[in-house]
Amino acid sequence: MIGQFFSGVSALFQGFGYWKKKPHLMLLGLIPALIVFLLVGAALVTLLFFVDDLVEWATPWAAAWDEVWRNILRIGFMTLIVAGGVFLSITTFTAITLTVGDPFYERIWLSVERDLGDENPGEGLGLLAAARGSLWLVGMGILAAIVVAIVGVIPLIGSVAAAVVGVTLNGTVLSRELTGRALDARRLLGEQRASVIRGNRAQLLGFGVATQLCFMVPGGAVFTMPAAVAGSTVLARRLLDERGLTRAGSAASAEQ
Repeated sequence: MIGQFFSGVSALFQGFGYWKKKPHLMLLGLIPALIVFLLVGAALVTLLFFVDDLVEWATPWAAAWDEVWRNILRIGFMTLIVAGGVFLSITTFTAITLTVGDPFYERIWLSVERDLGDENPGEGLGLLAAARGSLWLVGMGILAAIVVAIVGVIPLIGSVAAAVVGVTLNGTVLSRELTGRALDARRLLGEQRASVIRGNRAQLLGFGVATQLCFMVPGGAVFTMPAAVAGSTVLARRLLDERGLTRAGSAASAEQ
């Protein structure tokens, strides 16, 4: 389990390796990531600026409390709102960036596929499918933010538990969305798709957690996004090859 987790982490590092292998291609992936990062960042800064007023508006019933307890309550609410906003901003950033930058990221995906031996992996499902996937990602991000807020109110361990739960949930969602391109291209749906995911949850989690942590570094999301697309392709191909669901994997199985 631990070995599989770090195997997923290593896939992201392999994705970062493409900055050295194909810098011009990766630089293309910076364009949509930077634009969306600025927009999402502006929304997050706005939330931080108005969070005090928002909490005060949401807790009028605490106005008559003792000042100490009122401040403790409101600081707690502020922390939860900011934490939820941070986790939601990451999934929103990923969702919008993948949709807006679909032509750029498809070039990265195809380049990695070819490097791994599959000259014709199939075609992506197009902009409309990417938009649907993005809506699903945002929806899951909202649910994750709600769960983080609920966990955060647990006395004593709330803050730490909320951080762990948030990174785990968001990491899982991110990894499934990012690896989806390779699965969609091969039209893997239903039980076949579920079987690929079911046996490799630890690898997917490792990749997703590593990606999420890189996204949380100030400015890291912009430079990580192209690497995450490349790394998720590496990971997806690894999982598909093991089951002979790619041409390269089928050829390897036939040779054995």
